[in-house]
Amino acid sequence: MKKSIALGVLAFSLATAASAQVKPEDQIKFRQAGYSFMSWNMGKIKANLEGEYNAKQVEAAANAIAAIAGSGMGALYGPGTDKAIGERKTRVKPEFFKEMDNVGKLAVNFNAAAANLAKVAASGDKAAVQKAFGDTGETCKACHDKYRAD
Repeated sequence: MKKSIALGVLAFSLATAASAQVKPEDQIKFRQAGYSFMSWNMGKIKANLEGEYNAKQVEAAANAIAAIAGSGMGALYGPGTDKAIGERKTRVKPEFFKEMDNVGKLAVNFNAAAANLAKVAASGDKAAVQKAFGDTGETCKACHDKYRAD
């Protein structure tokens, strides 16, 4: 586990260095779009779990979440993205940028949970998806509770 955390922190650090190629306001816009798309897909999975279960829809949504989670979104938290820029607002708390070791751990946990959700969704097992979906949601909540302003 320590190795995966170290790799997650390293990957997050390298991704952040790459952010210099994208304007801060665009970094905020792109990360918000990614999180919105993941949220929409989480909603699709939730609807399937609460209603008629369509395994193919769940698998597609889980794959989208895992793809975005593993896409290097850490690059979208570069310098200057800790506050609003013009019309572009952000809800990230300043503590996010001061606690990178913890952020890295949360990112590793989220990526692992999202990858597991995609793997489980491919099985078509609704009960297993329910658990993996809950686990993924908990990793989202862990970051939101600490680093997302209301």
